[in-house]
Amino acid sequence: MSELEPADFERADYRTVLRRLTTLDQRAADLRAEAIAWHAEQRAAADEAVQAAEEQVRAARRAVREAQRDLEEVDAQAAGLWAEYVHRVGPVAERFGKLPPASIPRQRSDLEARDYLAEVEKRVKWTPPARPITFGVKLLFGVFGLAGGIVGALLNQVLRDTGAASTGDWHQAAPVVALLVLLACPVLAVVGAKLVADRRKVGLDTSTVVTILGTGLVTAMLLFTAMQYAAGGSA
Repeated sequence: MSELEPADFERADYRTVLRRLTTLDQRAADLRAEAIAWHAEQRAAADEAVQAAEEQVRAARRAVREAQRDLEEVDAQAAGLWAEYVHRVGPVAERFGKLPPASIPRQRSDLEARDYLAEVEKRVKWTPPARPITFGVKLLFGVFGLAGGIVGALLNQVLRDTGAASTGDWHQAAPVVALLVLLACPVLAVVGAKLVADRRKVGLDTSTVVTILGTGLVTAMLLFTAMQYAAGGSA
């Protein structure tokens, strides 16, 4: 702290030594002020570092909460898409069991989870266009109508015969039930044609439905008339 050496006291006079000694207090005060300033600066820097670290911790916690919410939303959306897929596909999806675990191809890691969900949603909701109805399919549907009419006429005759041979309430109700069956069988033929059309991915338009239903009703009425005429002739 002092520039005085022991030899200086031997060479210097009293006044020089006294003047140099008086500067020691000032230099000590300067050093103390410098130390206090350095300490204050270091403390301020440390406080700023602590505040920055606390802010980073708060930001990290917010990011974790947001990521958790995003994860829950993505899981819920994925579960909804899986349920819709199972509903549309049916028993084929049962081989997968439950919702498959998430996996992201390496070559497509630049996309986010919502991008994949949007892509999956498009695929799940995509419906292939119905194939056009060919002549063979129309012929098959015509056979459905014809078969419905034949079955309806036969059941109608059977029910009428059983009603005529019985007594009581069934004797009175048999003609009504037979008529309902006669009309219902062509309608059931339309239902069967619709099942076949869905399996073949073919659209069943209004004209085709009318054709099946008309074929069935015409066939049923013709057979019914023929049976009644034959029964009247034999009687």
